Amino acid sequence: MVTRPDWIRANLASLQRLLRPLFERIADDPEREASATTARIGALELGAVLGWMSTRVLGQYDLLVLEDEAAEDQDLVYYVGPNLVALERRYAFPRHDFRLWLALHEVTHRAQFMGVPWMRGHYLGLVTSLLDGAEPEAFDLVSSLKGLVEKRRSGSSDDDAAAGSGVLGAISTPEQQESLDRIAGLMSLLEGHGDVTMGRAGEGIVHGADRMARVMADRRRNASGVTKLFQKLVGLEAKLAQYAQGEAFIAAVEGHGGTALLDRVWEDPAHLPDLGEIREPDRWIARMAA
Repeated sequence: MVTRPDWIRANLASLQRLLRPLFERIADDPEREASATTARIGALELGAVLGWMSTRVLGQYDLLVLEDEAAEDQDLVYYVGPNLVALERRYAFPRHDFRLWLALHEVTHRAQFMGVPWMRGHYLGLVTSLLDGAEPEAFDLVSSLKGLVEKRRSGSSDDDAAAGSGVLGAISTPEQQESLDRIAGLMSLLEGHGDVTMGRAGEGIVHGADRMARVMADRRRNASGVTKLFQKLVGLEAKLAQYAQGEAFIAAVEGHGGTALLDRVWEDPAHLPDLGEIREPDRWIARMAA
């Protein structure tokens, strides 16, 4: 159990590990080094995003990124205490059952990354390919937010693939967008699988799981006002959609070929569905048949 400041610190540490290659590239090229003012602005922007998200997150699995650095702070499953307690009180959830139910989802993520031999390396490889093309000076959260707001006001971003990724999608090159789509497809599969496993594993063990699932689904769908706008801008809305898309993909695949067909996604990285196949499961089914 952690506090909101603890959650922010943990995610900053994870970001530092993931972004280290980018930071090292900047350090090796003085001409690209960001000014002190730019660095301060970037820190404030990131702090605003993490601060807001810390009020929404209930539980999280932190992937082990570097084995030789602060291993005790990695490969962890934890709850954000204030958010958890507030939701339990608001909906009168039994504390033990609700926390066990959430833990089933997060532990499933741990099993995905640590139980599938190639998954961790594949995921980090996708992140690396995304960062390889990153230009630090191109990241301006304020300008990107303004651009996305204008697009949404004009209605021009409704079918824009980049819009679903929020600010990151707005500043991505076509090559980076391809990496984003592959990451989005993978995360949709993992989040959907986490929810399906959570439901199945909790049958007969977690009392009131059906009601908890309905409440959480409504919570994801029914954000309004500033919350909904912020979710769209930072790409969190796309993150929340991954649960539903992933579950629909799993239902379609199992409906066609049972768990034996779904299990093929864990055999090889080439078997993972991309974002288009997540949205149109028949395409993935046909590819596996071929």
